[in-house]
Amino acid sequence: MKAFKAYDIRGVYNKDFDKEDVYKIGYFLPKLLAADKVLVGYDDRESTPEVFEALAAGITDRGADVYKIGYATTPMVYYGTAKHGYKASVMITASHNPPEYNGLKISRENALPVGYDSGLKELEEMIETEEVKPVGKNKKGNILEHDLKDEYIEFQKSYLPDLSELDLSIDVSNGMVAILTDAIFGDQPHYLYNELDGTFPNHEANPLEAENREDLKELLLEKGSDLGLIFDGDGDRVMFLDEKGNFISPDLIVALLAEYYINAGKGKNVLYDIRTSWSVKEHIEELGGKTHMWKVGHAYAKLKLREIDGICGGELAGHYYYKDFFYCDSGMLTALVVLNVAARLKKEGKAISEYIAELDKYATSGEVNFKIENKKEVMEDLKDYFFAQRKPEEFYDFDGYRLEYKDWWFNVRPSNTEPYLRLVVEAKNQELLDEKMTEISEVMAVE
Repeated sequence: MKAFKAYDIRGVYNKDFDKEDVYKIGYFLPKLLAADKVLVGYDDRESTPEVFEALAAGITDRGADVYKIGYATTPMVYYGTAKHGYKASVMITASHNPPEYNGLKISRENALPVGYDSGLKELEEMIETEEVKPVGKNKKGNILEHDLKDEYIEFQKSYLPDLSELDLSIDVSNGMVAILTDAIFGDQPHYLYNELDGTFPNHEANPLEAENREDLKELLLEKGSDLGLIFDGDGDRVMFLDEKGNFISPDLIVALLAEYYINAGKGKNVLYDIRTSWSVKEHIEELGGKTHMWKVGHAYAKLKLREIDGICGGELAGHYYYKDFFYCDSGMLTALVVLNVAARLKKEGKAISEYIAELDKYATSGEVNFKIENKKEVMEDLKDYFFAQRKPEEFYDFDGYRLEYKDWWFNVRPSNTEPYLRLVVEAKNQELLDEKMTEISEVMAVE
């Protein structure tokens, strides 16, 4: 089945997987996670009702019960799993992918992720090799309701600052955060696409793509907002525009989160991924925090944050993780923490863009993708070339390679699923950045 990925099961519905596959996933899931009840939430895609029906049929035919949240964000499912002691949960979503996609994000006890290396491979093998034998009618599981929404909203609202001085523009992307916005933010912000629509008629629910932020930028400038927020399809990510409409690089947001938690006396250890700017490290250390760098991907980040007893962490892709939130990621919680910092800045008469300008001291390429088939070979060539020129001051090899020199660094890492090498370069000024980008492109033999 093509839909089994590194972190979840996802693909074009009725092409990469279908309802028979989903039924089997449901049937074998209770065995995989030793669970007699499974918490299930879902998004608003057109194929979702069929996917839920097939999943629930599989789970109940195994003799386990389905506890249905109904419409949910992915973080709501994480919350329900950890808070209410479920050994297994599923969020039916394809996150930011186009409408023809769907998928399943599976978690185990304590909302720990089930990725290909931590359970999905075994699940795939069960589906391919074991026989489905539904239990008899008397032993069949039930479908029960578990309405989490009000409880979840109250939890999120405990982080809500006074927004009376802040002018906000919020693009909900027709995604699942639309079930929370009115209850949490009220009618004060200027909203875009604050209605559930799994066909995503206005733009794809992927805030990383610049074209999907254009409508928010226009609204923000028209209204003179202090900050713009844009959520993805399933609500586990959020990204930000400053008051000038400029995109704030998601790694820099980690510095704001760290500031909130360190100043609140919650702890000092902060996690970020291998693509993160030096600016973040420097700011956190100035606050008295301690930084830890690790691999990209929620399956890695959630475990590492626990291991280091971290207060929070984040990634360049816009996922942010919290000890306060069962070490899981949440777009809404991130929004609220950032708004706490924004409200303080507003009281001090400081614009978000000024704060970011002070923080962001380096020139960066952002993440650039190169289509390359022989990924490993080209990565080795790059590493060997720069090592031969001069040994780096720091070298990391746990997620591709990161080589750090005195006034610049780069990270090159392979895509898990596609023929791409992903590159991030940062330098002390634009001139040096341009020079290094040219040099790296030449070594990689790409135009």
